[in-house]
Amino acid sequence: MSTNLDTKPTTHRSIGMSPSRSGGLARVTGGQQYFADLKIADVLQVKLVTIQSARARIISIDTSEAEKVPGVRMVITAADLPQPVPRFGPQVQDRPVIAVDQVNYHGEPVAAVAAETKEAAEEAVALVRVEYEDLPRVTTVDDALATNAPLVQDPSLRRADDPLAETNIFSEHRFGWGTVESVESEADLVVDNTYEYPIVTHFAIETHGCVAAPDEGGVTVWTTIQHSFQAQKILAKVLDLPLSKVRVIAPDAGGGFGGKQWPNVQPLVALMALRAGRPMRLVLTLEESFQAVRRTSAKVRIRTGLKNDGTLVFEDIESNFLIGAYVDIADRVVSKGNFLAGGPYRLPAVRIVARALLSNTPPATAMRGFGVPETSWAREMNLDEGALSLGIDRLDIRLKNLARYGEEFVPGDTPADGRWEQAVKRAAELINWGDPLPPGRGRGIAVGAKSGPTTGLSYSTVRLLADGSAFVFSGTSDMGQGARTVFSQIVAEELGIPVERISVVMGDTATVPYDQQTSASRSTVIMGTAVLNACRDIQAQIRAIASRVYDAEELRVVVEDGVVRLPDGERTIVEVAQAGLGKMGGEIIGNGIGRKDAVAGHPLSGTAAFFEFNCTAIEVDVDPKTGQFTVLRHVSVGDSGKSLNPMQVRAQDDGAAIMGLGHAMMEHYIFDEEGRVRNLGAIDYRIPTSKDLPLELISDAIENGDGPGPYGAKGVSEGSLLVVAPALGAAVRDAIGVAIRDLPLSPERVWRAISSR
Repeated sequence: MSTNLDTKPTTHRSIGMSPSRSGGLARVTGGQQYFADLKIADVLQVKLVTIQSARARIISIDTSEAEKVPGVRMVITAADLPQPVPRFGPQVQDRPVIAVDQVNYHGEPVAAVAAETKEAAEEAVALVRVEYEDLPRVTTVDDALATNAPLVQDPSLRRADDPLAETNIFSEHRFGWGTVESVESEADLVVDNTYEYPIVTHFAIETHGCVAAPDEGGVTVWTTIQHSFQAQKILAKVLDLPLSKVRVIAPDAGGGFGGKQWPNVQPLVALMALRAGRPMRLVLTLEESFQAVRRTSAKVRIRTGLKNDGTLVFEDIESNFLIGAYVDIADRVVSKGNFLAGGPYRLPAVRIVARALLSNTPPATAMRGFGVPETSWAREMNLDEGALSLGIDRLDIRLKNLARYGEEFVPGDTPADGRWEQAVKRAAELINWGDPLPPGRGRGIAVGAKSGPTTGLSYSTVRLLADGSAFVFSGTSDMGQGARTVFSQIVAEELGIPVERISVVMGDTATVPYDQQTSASRSTVIMGTAVLNACRDIQAQIRAIASRVYDAEELRVVVEDGVVRLPDGERTIVEVAQAGLGKMGGEIIGNGIGRKDAVAGHPLSGTAAFFEFNCTAIEVDVDPKTGQFTVLRHVSVGDSGKSLNPMQVRAQDDGAAIMGLGHAMMEHYIFDEEGRVRNLGAIDYRIPTSKDLPLELISDAIENGDGPGPYGAKGVSEGSLLVVAPALGAAVRDAIGVAIRDLPLSPERVWRAISSR
């Protein structure tokens, strides 16, 4: 069969463009179905019982009056669960599904009520009587390190061979190269300061929660979570069920930012559902979500050695991160966040000692930036002080020391994978660096880099249907990063079909193939590669079909740019597929894998798949009488490799920048003398509003196509948060002449700094 074609087939190019976002209309019109919108029949409403203490011994729990409330079907405490009470966690299994004998942080549940209505459950919660004895608590870094500090965790929960088991130090990580002592004499200046980064929360508009229902000898859990397959593993272990009997369905989340990576309340609700034989539903309030997850806080002492010409000689860093009552993923945050604490610079010697400290505070978990903002705040502020002391321009000192493309700036890890100086120069250009400023105004600039995923495994299936439409099956969660749209663009580009004819299926462990996790800006690079490879699998099948249908030698059939090139002309992939499928129809199925293997002996289990690099520059105007300041211009320039969807890249960068401003300007937990959080919820915890935004917000990206993802892409969305705090801190110092080393940069702190001059 041979047909001469006189016209070229129509293709649908998508990469580098910004098609309408998949699901965007539903999100802005209220049509999006989030977890809390799901209607599950015969469901009982669950509410948690807590006490007003950060650490207390539970003497007794009286549930008798609560059980009498009409509609109450269950009141459960640790005594009602399998013994010993199951514990869980992504790194170590130290967190009980409900408090056992002792409360270890303000907000830890001691009991749970299930009732026919939420109102009945709330009434019953108020009737549960808990007798307890307050105990000494640990709520700060200094508390945790004190020689006579009470132990947050029973040593029996620690490894038998753990030399730190009798302390509040969960782990101590040591990174570095060279010898600081051997090069210290080469430094003409040593800048030695201590910086603090407070506890902040994710503040996703959608709170945490889940529904669990018995399901044919197992359980189905609907929940707002980023890692559905990791949740499946943890639940299977807690419930002693095979993976095949635990189904996790995760609708698109209403914000995650790392806070919804790992289970918190899901194991308890699942146990209650199996015990009662009925579905259970728990939706946390915003206040309860504040107590469920938060960012690590840190106290960082840093010594920076410099030569007179601004050359970096060494960085000597001691980081103490407060991780909360249970480990969750926070120890990984400490290790990964400190591994690059020296920054994206050439450094002859680096010494980093990073500790994860247990405390009687809500458990810390992953959050956008994964520990890098905490260390970048200290390093970049300290470098500024060195530049000012040496009389060197703060931009020039960064360009002088910045690693260049291909340089191995951390021995044994991925070399610098971008032309980062281009991003720094672009940011300086956009902020008008060097132009004179009137009194009361200041500029700051900072750079930072975060390791992308160090390991990764994603599978994807693409089904090309007989009518030229397609399904994409992906275990990645779309929590606002626009993964559905990007995956559709890849399929459109590879198969030559319109984005509008592609549907992406996500969020059900019984339907989609395995995905390790949705984090570390890996969606485009790791899962995107899996989707790309699934399309290439289809292309290989198309090549064979074309050879058969058009009687052409397969080696002479080329499939690229969404078309099939034959000796007698070109056809679309869809045309060839339809010719091959024939009248019976059917589909062509492609499978793909995206994989980043571990590296034996590497401190992070693997080298960086890519670095998320950013340069942020900020200009402020400070009122010396009040300490109030206005962010006049905020510039963020990242290294995207290739922006597959430029509008989404810009939106992610804008969002991260604003979140970073919130952390730098106002956000922090306030604890009372008893260790209780006093500013839970939207009224007392400040986040940026439209009145706090920069007058001018500029996001830009450098694109050199040098990333490991499809078409040279790298991950984005965390980079623009990494160094907002030091850029803002430097701008404020430039305006007032005094450095502030503790966040947030509240008007009171700025006013006090001005007064101290």
